[in-house]
Amino acid sequence: MNPPGHNPMRWNCLERGCFNLHKRPKIEVFAECFPRSINFSDVDGIVEINGQALLLEWKPGQDITTGQRIMYSRLTQSSPLTVFVVAGDARSMAVQARCVFRHGHQSPWRQCTLQGIMGLFRRWAAWADQQPATLRLA
Repeated sequence: MNPPGHNPMRWNCLERGCFNLHKRPKIEVFAECFPRSINFSDVDGIVEINGQALLLEWKPGQDITTGQRIMYSRLTQSSPLTVFVVAGDARSMAVQARCVFRHGHQSPWRQCTLQGIMGLFRRWAAWADQQPATLRLA
C-alpha cells in the first residue's frame, strides 16, 4: 500500500518516449478561442484541503509572465486560493527562491530551499486542515 499522498510519476520516458509529446495536451491549439492573446496556462501542481487550494507554479528563474501575474493576483483576491511560485531546477529539485500570491498580492521573492518550500507547504496544509470545510460531500 502506498503512503498517504503518494503520487509518483507513472510515465517512464525511457520506455515510452517524451511525456510532453505523448501525454501533455497541446493547449496552444485553443489560443483562437480567447481574446487578446489570452490562453490556458499549465498548472504544475494543485491541492485542495477543506476548500482551501494551493497551486504550485514551477519556474526555471524568477520570471512570471504578465498574464500569469495578473491571473494569480485576480484569482487569489477573493478566493481560497494561494499560489506558490518556485524558482528552481525541476530535474534536481534544487530551489533558489519563491514568492507567494495571496489575497490579490504577490510577495517579494525570497531565497529558499526545497526543505524550506516543503516546510511552507506543511504549514499551509496544517492551517487548511483546521479550516471549516466549505462543502460537505455525501
